[in-house]
Amino acid sequence: MAEAVVLVEGESDRVALETVAALLGRDLVGVRIEVLGGATNVGRVLGTLGEGTRVLGLYDEPEERWFCNGLQRAGFGKVHDRRDLEMLGFFACVRDLEDELIRALGATRVRGVIEEQGELASLLTFQRQPAQRQRTPEQQLHRFIGTRSGRKALYARLLAEALVPEHVPRPLASLLSRL
Repeated sequence: MAEAVVLVEGESDRVALETVAALLGRDLVGVRIEVLGGATNVGRVLGTLGEGTRVLGLYDEPEERWFCNGLQRAGFGKVHDRRDLEMLGFFACVRDLEDELIRALGATRVRGVIEEQGELASLLTFQRQPAQRQRTPEQQLHRFIGTRSGRKALYARLLAEALVPEHVPRPLASLLSRL
């Protein structure tokens, strides 16, 4: 039985969390990372956990209400807002975790990681598309990372590996400090 369960919305979140834990020298033995397959599943998954299970999590800011409602229905008391969620060990990623990683590294470093993967030509082609021309470099990078199956998880790992401990995004650092 796990001593703690960490709820994350998607597979890329799991990969990033495990990678950052390794970067920070945090051992996740006894921690089960549960991929929800989307924020709307939080209530259902909470209902499958045994009573007294220590539960923490990461979520995307736009999905905050699902976590508030799910935790409240699962018996965690009144959960109204982000402050309540943080007290319970749930931390918001502004927009999403990919956005947090891009912001922590900066567009130039993320582009370098993409180049190291041999995908710079694909990125440049993508950036020239009419729908991308008005977006910021950070928005383009975020969208590029999500355009192909498996790319989000791949770049979650690569971007997390590119971090230095001082620049770990707050939601990840806060969650890992509570484990």
